[in-house]
Amino acid sequence: MAGPVCAAAVIFPEDIYIEGLYDSKQISAKKREQLKEIIMHKAIDYAVSFVDNIEIDKINILNASIKAMHQALEQLKHRPMHILIDGNRFKQYKDIPHHTIIRGDSTYASIAAASILAKTSRDELLKELHLKYPEYNWSANKGYPTEEHRKAIKKFGITPYHRKTFLTNLQQLSLPFYSAEIV
Repeated sequence: MAGPVCAAAVIFPEDIYIEGLYDSKQISAKKREQLKEIIMHKAIDYAVSFVDNIEIDKINILNASIKAMHQALEQLKHRPMHILIDGNRFKQYKDIPHHTIIRGDSTYASIAAASILAKTSRDELLKELHLKYPEYNWSANKGYPTEEHRKAIKKFGITPYHRKTFLTNLQQLSLPFYSAEIV
């Protein structure tokens, strides 16, 4: 409900093996942080990109996710030979062949690594935003629609970081915005 979408791209050497590299959602936050350092050290190349909530509201979450993926690919110093994408949707990037793989982060090391870099980067950003808006407890819920987060929206209104299109209750949309600078 709040914050940007984040995507990452990782290029590994062919013979890579990293103990414990799995789907980022099935690994503890502490383990993700440890793996993040290993991934950044062992990767041939990696990049992380964000698309903010304003753009998400304009183009929808799917298109924003694909845009973030393309931006991450664009930042790479090395051109990938093939792109593997977690999920079932992607738009062609340049002339590079690609494959979408449902649950790819449980099958391919590069997808799992990209998932970990994206998740840790987004979590870090939400922890920073938590300092500005502690009443939403983004350091714990990371902007997801927990009951606590929904109650905070009802009590305090929405911030410039909330995704309006994710707020399905029209009454919530009429609540006042905080005044703040968007980074």
